[in-house]
Amino acid sequence: MLPLPLLHFQSLFNWDLININNMNTDTFADSRSTTSFTDFLNRMHHPASLDLVRSIKSFIVSFSFYQPKPENDGKRVQDFFLSMEAAMRDHPLWTTASEEDIDCAMEGLEKYIMIKLFSRTFSAAAEDAKIDNEIFEKICQLQTFLKPEHLDIPPILQNEASWLLAEKELLKINAFKAPHEKLLSILNCCRVINNVLLNVAMSEHVPAGADDFLPVLIYVTIKANPPKLHSNLKFIKLFRRQAKLISEAEYYFTNLVSASAFIVDLNAKSLSMDEIKFEESMQAAKLINKVTNESSSTCQMSQQEGNKCSCSEKMHHKLNDTGVFKVVEHGSNFPYMEAKSKELTVGDVDMLLSDYKDLVAKYTILCKAISCLSTSEREPLLRQIEKQSAQTLLSQTTPHKS
Repeated sequence: MLPLPLLHFQSLFNWDLININNMNTDTFADSRSTTSFTDFLNRMHHPASLDLVRSIKSFIVSFSFYQPKPENDGKRVQDFFLSMEAAMRDHPLWTTASEEDIDCAMEGLEKYIMIKLFSRTFSAAAEDAKIDNEIFEKICQLQTFLKPEHLDIPPILQNEASWLLAEKELLKINAFKAPHEKLLSILNCCRVINNVLLNVAMSEHVPAGADDFLPVLIYVTIKANPPKLHSNLKFIKLFRRQAKLISEAEYYFTNLVSASAFIVDLNAKSLSMDEIKFEESMQAAKLINKVTNESSSTCQMSQQEGNKCSCSEKMHHKLNDTGVFKVVEHGSNFPYMEAKSKELTVGDVDMLLSDYKDLVAKYTILCKAISCLSTSEREPLLRQIEKQSAQTLLSQTTPHKS
């Protein structure tokens, strides 16, 4: 029979092994990661591993003694990884182990430690959530109007279908808690982009290099808009074993960090886009997102309070309050609404073209916003817009009584 302390420690690892085997395999980044982790847990179940198990459990418990400080926590974890790697190399269980075996064991240890400490180490700083939300909101705004050409991505390199696969890989990042698996999501995303660029270069006989890669990654990141992007990058940087954040992994990770920084600082001068048009598009996007968010909050409150008023009706009130319908209501903003063709001159062309572009921009943004709504919200809203438009046109065309 096992000594009581050993039985206690190993029962904890037994519980982890059961949990890991019962988890949906879709949540794993790759089979090698799963095998490494399972092998690690199996070795920790061996009676000879008692000293290692005690060290691991003691380290996890020790984290509760300190206030969360990301940089200090990162150094503490990295130092522990180094000390455990040295201990494993000298341990009887690994005396005949190859470098690959040691590496697999360390991958398993990293995953075990960081899953246990995830709630303590991920987005631990007070400002992390704030930065995450700011990036997420800005990307939501950019999604309403940003196109590949704004990032100087040549038409020949544009491949929305393949980019969609890269977006899906990047969005998997929040399905994992281990730094290695989060990093694999980034690597898989970047590999898809790189393969697309290589295929174009080979088939079209055009050069495609690093200068083409980053703009595409920026665009894919904006299209995907993975939640908690800042916290994920910070988590990987601090807690992924430093010996593994090299070569291809380091290159792709650094590129995503650069993409994130570019998005944070992005303005009209960052893009191939007119500054006034950029500011107008951002303001329109902010308004649409504000209306959508407030309407969603209103719906949730109504459901909680048992209020039978429909979400769509409340959204219509919000749209009226914020002036979205004034885009079509205020004919005074468009001086040619009442003009006749014989009254126009060549000098009116510039003004008409400006009004046309303004109308198309607002129409496009409104269509994109409406397409994001559910069917139950979209149809009443479209009827409301049609009603408002008809009333506006009627008021513009009906002769005024003297």
